[in-house]
Amino acid sequence: MKQELDLILSPHDASTEEVYIRQIAQTLGITPKQITYTKIIRRSIDARKRDIKVAIRVLAYWDEQPKDEPKKVFEYPSVAGKPAVHIIGAGPAGLFAALRLIELGIKPIILERGKDVRARRYDIAAINREQKVNPDSNYSFGEGGAGTYSDGKLYTRSKKRGNVQKVLEVLHFHGASEEILIDAHPHIGTNKLPLIIEAIRKNILDAGGEIHFNTRVDNFIVKDNKISAVVTPNETISVEKIILASGHSARNIFEALHASNIFIEAKPFAMGVRVEHPQSLIDQMQYHCTVRSEYLPAAAYNLVKQVNGRGVYSFCMCPGGFIVPAATSDDEIVVNGMSPASRNSKYANSGMVVEIRLEDIPQLAKFGALAGLKFQQFVENMAKKHGGGGQIAPAQRLMDFVRGRKSYDLPEVSYFPGIASSEMHHWLPLHIGKRLQAGFAEFDKSMQGYLTNEAVILGVESRTSSPVRIPRDRNTFRHLQIENLFPCGEGAGYAGGIVSAAIDGERTAEAICGIFSNTENEE
Repeated sequence: MKQELDLILSPHDASTEEVYIRQIAQTLGITPKQITYTKIIRRSIDARKRDIKVAIRVLAYWDEQPKDEPKKVFEYPSVAGKPAVHIIGAGPAGLFAALRLIELGIKPIILERGKDVRARRYDIAAINREQKVNPDSNYSFGEGGAGTYSDGKLYTRSKKRGNVQKVLEVLHFHGASEEILIDAHPHIGTNKLPLIIEAIRKNILDAGGEIHFNTRVDNFIVKDNKISAVVTPNETISVEKIILASGHSARNIFEALHASNIFIEAKPFAMGVRVEHPQSLIDQMQYHCTVRSEYLPAAAYNLVKQVNGRGVYSFCMCPGGFIVPAATSDDEIVVNGMSPASRNSKYANSGMVVEIRLEDIPQLAKFGALAGLKFQQFVENMAKKHGGGGQIAPAQRLMDFVRGRKSYDLPEVSYFPGIASSEMHHWLPLHIGKRLQAGFAEFDKSMQGYLTNEAVILGVESRTSSPVRIPRDRNTFRHLQIENLFPCGEGAGYAGGIVSAAIDGERTAEAICGIFSNTENEE
């Protein structure tokens, strides 16, 4: 017989099979020896009280041997010679759109401005060591997209957008640990994602799809409300249908669309700083302990407050992680966070950002749809001006920032290029800086000890989401003006992370295949 059971256990007991087998046996009214097989299929931590608990769902067999459970397999048939769809961008939206197109019998042709995931490493190393930014190959651009080398968290709240489980299963099929199918907040880790991305690429190519690296799309040729071709530095490529999955940092795409009179619009987003604490301090606050138990992972947190009519909240919290330089050009400083799979760094960092509405953007009247983009650039340029040269980021001790005073020394941080003391409370735009100061003070009330000069803030965290939306029909996913353009993912304003972007890529591919099907029926 078999049954799924929900157990609430201590961290030690949830990590010790012989212990939870005894609990299963007691619940079922049998002896532990009768149990022939157990498997944890769901796990989450409840640290709200001092007595921390782990909730697990376990599949248990007793008095019979389990049947072999076949691993979920995805078939990617040959699409050589089939109708083609061009995909701009090889991030999660573009890659999952490509896989779904193949499943549905359509050939994907991906145009990616950056390099393949392995070659990308050298350009990322150059940012950290030589502080040189390749504008086409960096933490944001290249195979796998921004998430590949900046964390790989897979948690999403957008359950209504599509099949989250399938995305996790596809990643598992391509090499991710089975843990991502179990944990409530799954995480692959930036050290493991590159191999998964390479496996996805192999399946796309083996099925007859194409991926063209170092192929930046700079312009669109529009005729009769259709894009007839895209222009790259080396050639003009004719297209029939396009999935635009270029990501939230592809400013040249937004500018090219605007220049071609293709309708886009400014949208709200968020900006702020990245804050870093000693991981041991976050562990103490979240786990109510002096030293974290070996059976607990590095502690995370999620904070949100309303300050003067705007949300101030944590974003992309990285326990046991590092802060990385995420600029896409030499004249700006942008910071982001990541964690390796083990999450074993001595630092914990998180974006801490302020909601930006359109009325908060001073450039709105002048730049219209590109106003948010221009505001981002302005603040990133300010961070560069107030940094220490190269990619050395402006920084300030947290309590000094809140109290409006200069930090005369700074602690060690995980940010490899280095930091320089800067009075960030002076140069951050007031509607961001003042709300952050008040927000940090409020967060200390929720997590006593959070506001401390052991913590440091780095500027700026500005790429939380796209400042531009590319409007599309909610049913067909077509652009509202251009008949063969299908905006998709974070860059189009319809996703916010690896999983939601992947889901949006799949749904966009399905929308296009529905159009192919309708065309065939009409003929």
